Amino acid sequence: MTGESRSRSGPPVVIFDEIDSTNAEARRRAEAGEEGPVWLLGLRQTSGRGRRGRAWETGQGNLAATLLFRTEKPAAEAAQVSFVAALAVADLLDLYVPAHLVSLKWPNDPLIGGLKASGILVESGSSALGGLWIAVGIGVNLVQGPAASERPATSVMAHSATAVPSPPLALQALADAFARWQGVWEQVGFPAIAQAWTERAYGLGEACVARLGHETVEGIAEGLDTDGSLRLRLVDGSVRRISAGDVFFGEAG
Repeated sequence: MTGESRSRSGPPVVIFDEIDSTNAEARRRAEAGEEGPVWLLGLRQTSGRGRRGRAWETGQGNLAATLLFRTEKPAAEAAQVSFVAALAVADLLDLYVPAHLVSLKWPNDPLIGGLKASGILVESGSSALGGLWIAVGIGVNLVQGPAASERPATSVMAHSATAVPSPPLALQALADAFARWQGVWEQVGFPAIAQAWTERAYGLGEACVARLGHETVEGIAEGLDTDGSLRLRLVDGSVRRISAGDVFFGEAG
């Protein structure tokens, strides 16, 4: 069963009582010629996915949503939308937990108290209308973290002194925040996004381990490069640009 609503401003929202994956639905719609923008909200996901093909456990009462839209940006630039999404999630979290607990870990992990509270998965493909279709999948642990997780996780409820929002209410706040940051990205450019992200960054100036497929690199996380890559200062003093991979900072990584 599905329903559709429109936010106070911005794209419509399609709500699914149950769906395999909101990102999978976005892909189906995009490949059928839909360009959006439209938000897809799954109240229950049966086959949620995270980065690198990992399963994403949504859990009843948590947020699982995807924004589908089309862009004329080249693929490398379009990928910067993951930082836009991370900032939007941080703004959502600020509404319900103390702001000093909210941070962002490269590349796009929103944290509460140093623990993973959200996941972001950006997928794209060639649009029949030209340019690219972009699916920005966002999961937020509103009421509970995953039962089985390779990294320590938490939820909004575990840190909130107020009532935790329902997924539709949380999506409204998220969509509004995403629209604001997308406007900054479109009108001012990525440097403004990178600066805002850096102000919330977790672990900058600290030692970390970057796992890059078949290679592991250790160094000090120095900050974002102009394209969103992580600058890692190695033991020999050289700088390694990390464009894809997983970064771990101590036990909270």
